[in-house]
Amino acid sequence: MKFGGTSVGDGIRIKHVAELAKKYKEQGNEIVLVTSALSGVTDALLKNAMDASETGKTSGVKEFIADLTKQHHKAAHEAINTPSLIEKVTNNIDQRIEELEKALIGICYLGELTARSIDYISSYGERLTAPIISGSFNSIGLDSCSFTGGEAGIVTTDEYGNAKPLEETYDLVKERIEPLLKDSISVICGFIAQNKAGIITTLGRGGSDFTASIVGAAIKADEIWLWKEVDGIMTTDPNIVPEAQPIPVISYIEAMELSYFGAKVLHPRAIEPAIRHGIPVRVKNTFHPEVPGTLVVKDQKQSKDIVKAVTVIKKVALINISGAGMVGTIGVAARVFTTLANAGVNIVMISQGSSEANISLVVDGSHLDSAVKAIKAEFKNGIIKEITPDRNISVVAVVGAGMANTPGVAGRVFGALGKARVNVIMISQGSSQHNISFAVSEEGSKRAVSVLHKEFGLDKAK
Repeated sequence: MKFGGTSVGDGIRIKHVAELAKKYKEQGNEIVLVTSALSGVTDALLKNAMDASETGKTSGVKEFIADLTKQHHKAAHEAINTPSLIEKVTNNIDQRIEELEKALIGICYLGELTARSIDYISSYGERLTAPIISGSFNSIGLDSCSFTGGEAGIVTTDEYGNAKPLEETYDLVKERIEPLLKDSISVICGFIAQNKAGIITTLGRGGSDFTASIVGAAIKADEIWLWKEVDGIMTTDPNIVPEAQPIPVISYIEAMELSYFGAKVLHPRAIEPAIRHGIPVRVKNTFHPEVPGTLVVKDQKQSKDIVKAVTVIKKVALINISGAGMVGTIGVAARVFTTLANAGVNIVMISQGSSEANISLVVDGSHLDSAVKAIKAEFKNGIIKEITPDRNISVVAVVGAGMANTPGVAGRVFGALGKARVNVIMISQGSSQHNISFAVSEEGSKRAVSVLHKEFGLDKAK
């Protein structure tokens, strides 16, 4: 079970998490718990590390350390109801915060922040939370101890900020955690690990989910449960369509498509170890534990649901590149993509007509200016006549494995949009047929999502 930042936001919530896990333990389940940091702590750690390197003011560090101590002491008092345990946990917290303070003051004096120090500083969020959760378990009669990712056996490459687990991790975690399963609940810090030299590393985006996935795969868990503050993976964003429903079962490939197209619940890389080892991943809501949530499985049998979800990406921009000189000129697309890669531009979507006279690209909105500048510099020779940017767009994606081999899906998508008078600016569909995505104007995106959600019956509970 992995609990995210909102689920362990403060001591009251940690107590709720401990009671929740205890219920499942009493039903005869063996449980390992992976935790994120308390709400807002990782961001605050990074901000203060940055401030320390830029201003060099130790007074700012002292103030931050006092606030951090107060926040975690308060959480310990709220989550644990045994005075002797509170004392033990707060002593542990104080010791760790003292190490953190030394590191931040060191950064003040050095005036620089390396990738390695960022990993070290940001690891403290989880390292301060895990002992509180263990203490909360102990205080309600369950045996528990806490581990950092490295202590649990997660060994990674040296890529600070985005480390990958080494194969030996799976044997090490099994060796260290499996013997404790029967009688105890191990609490493991999510997001952080260590390299072979024992130096702290972090696992990058979706890091705590990634830890849960690695641990689950290592101990061959029956299921990996990611507890979040949503009822599962939804058919669309409930802020756009209030009738959005949780999806009961979804395949890994569909979940991957959805997360790429803006559904922030899961990062596909984070659950890859679980899927590779054939372990289902369930997304559940900490605050509505009775809701079954969404089960992510490796492959799904062809289902009657042609479309699983409709999702939208905002903050993107369209670039249309055209010119008669492009027709029959070999390597234009290669030059465009290499130029954009070198400029650090993230391409979200691509479309090229068979006439070869234009290429349309959707890029991150923040990358638009550097993208246009880079293309203009590369094609000074006139092959490309026009580069037209458009910031006023959103990308809508219709996702579902049932779309493959089902004739007429695209017809239904664009027919429904036509009836609703939503103008489609650009279309892209891969040969996998799990996804049809298209660009519409920003103001048309909400209508497009609502219309398609209804067209494919996603507003009805399954």
